[in-house]
Amino acid sequence: MLKKTSLHIVIPVMMMMFFSCEEYLTPDLNDQMTIEEAFDKRATTERYLAQVYSFLPNDYEAKESTTPRSDEAYYSWIAWAPYLGHNDGSWNPSTNLYHTWSHNYKGIHQASIFIENVDNCLELSQEERQHAKAEARFIRAYLYFMMVQQYGPVYIWGDKIPDLNIKNEEIDRHSLDFCFEFINSELEKAAKDLPLKIQDPAWYGRATKGAALATRARMLLYAARPLFNGCDLYRGMKNHYGDFLFPQVPDPSKWTKAAQGAKDVIDLGIYKLYENSEETDPFQKGIKSYMGIYFEKWNDELIFAKWESNGWLWNVRCNPPLVVKHGYGGYAPSMKLVDTYPMEKSGRFPITNYQTDGAPIIDPLSGYSDEGFIDSYVHPIDKFTIKAHKSCVGRDARFYASVLFNGMYWINTFQGKKLVTFHTGGTSTYNNKSGDFCKVGYLWRRMTDPRNDMDNNKWGSFSWPYIRLAEVYLNYAEACNEKPTRDEASALEYINKIRNRSGLNDIEEAYPEVIGNQSLLRELIRKERMVEMAFENLRYYDIRTWMIADKESNGPRYGRNLLATNYEDSWERTDQICLPLVFQSKHYLFPIHQSQLDEMKNITQNYGW
Repeated sequence: MLKKTSLHIVIPVMMMMFFSCEEYLTPDLNDQMTIEEAFDKRATTERYLAQVYSFLPNDYEAKESTTPRSDEAYYSWIAWAPYLGHNDGSWNPSTNLYHTWSHNYKGIHQASIFIENVDNCLELSQEERQHAKAEARFIRAYLYFMMVQQYGPVYIWGDKIPDLNIKNEEIDRHSLDFCFEFINSELEKAAKDLPLKIQDPAWYGRATKGAALATRARMLLYAARPLFNGCDLYRGMKNHYGDFLFPQVPDPSKWTKAAQGAKDVIDLGIYKLYENSEETDPFQKGIKSYMGIYFEKWNDELIFAKWESNGWLWNVRCNPPLVVKHGYGGYAPSMKLVDTYPMEKSGRFPITNYQTDGAPIIDPLSGYSDEGFIDSYVHPIDKFTIKAHKSCVGRDARFYASVLFNGMYWINTFQGKKLVTFHTGGTSTYNNKSGDFCKVGYLWRRMTDPRNDMDNNKWGSFSWPYIRLAEVYLNYAEACNEKPTRDEASALEYINKIRNRSGLNDIEEAYPEVIGNQSLLRELIRKERMVEMAFENLRYYDIRTWMIADKESNGPRYGRNLLATNYEDSWERTDQICLPLVFQSKHYLFPIHQSQLDEMKNITQNYGW
């Protein structure tokens, strides 16, 4: 982390990444100019800011995504996939996959250089310089937060450009509270100077006041949750300076701060849940509203987002192989996620738990059945008549917007009507020797727009939300339920906003017994969050910061029995196809990588590594 800082900086092509993983505070490419030259002109200053933005993650790519490492998904590749070593527990401090320490410190360093020098660019107005500095400050804080959620406490440089006189052996991590306080302060400073809205459509996607406050709200929520709020696992750990790295006892007041942080975003009054304005049928409106979050460009639910103009990278991995011209069939929801979607009429979550053999324990009040078929079922989006398994009938609108299930027809008829069956010998037949086949009995369709003819390479585009309003509502509901002066009414109000958008009844109507029951409401908020935020890279950190990953992300994983040679039998549950998940207590946080241990001899390693 403490390689010497070059007197030259690099101005790369817009939005490109650095690829060096070694001297990550000394970018050293070919086209170099001095700092003075870089910040002399508007064009080079803006390109430098674009470089700072380029350090934000590409969360939808499997090599960066947390989705395949969580219990919400099953990506089907059996070799050369970066998530495999994490899911089977074989990773260690020398594992490079998902090791983001170097990359993020590069971005932090580049943001600090920008903050220190942008005022030298007099071709930018004072207001433009102020906004640009706040953007870099926001990104720097965002990168620090990404590191904390992955590693726990880290070393905070603050506003300093790394001091050449600091010795590597003198460096250790600051306390977690110090890290959170710094990030909180930086996000508050950024929010003060960032615009409320981006006025020029050409610059949509840049940081705003809402982006800074929403990141702060997520950070305050994580800081209040058990992993970072006085858990036993990290109690007693001290850094090289003699400071406790983690809080030693829980502080309930952190939930109050988390609630206020989310409310600060809500009170801006400029965001709203996306709702389809054309559909009048409540159920269809729920489906199209949920789909529209991704397909309606820069809609008002998106607080901080990235527009992905080429949907190929994602959608080709969601398309059923053999059925369509271009389909890898690798991105699938887990059986657990599929089981979690509530029932439309009752509003209840159908599965309460599982037996030791993986059989679901069904809530008899939910209206769910895991056995039998309906011969003439009309799919609510695609309108095809199919023989549907009863488990796929009567589910929440978000289920149909998200899940392509066994026995459906392909989502459009540009190239004719195509049946999709995943069992052995089916139209998208099961194959256990390749990753390019569905292994669960379901594929993910949420980012796949039915209006696109992908057989003719029309892949469409979609919004990728880093943060959207629905998450803020769920953050607020959770914090209101947990804070010392418990606010059950607000918790119910904001979880119901999410449910009502999907056409569901209020949670207290579905569960009258939830009134006055904090633990039940906690469980229901977590289930609602799993469904609403599915595949948005929150579940991985949710189950860790809640400290339930040892239960939720550990043991056999079930899917449908695609080894069967007929459609009906393929709906049986089995653990003989999907690989199990392995979770040990040390996996709650990443290890400090061996390269950092070699460089900084006294840095304190995380528990268990």
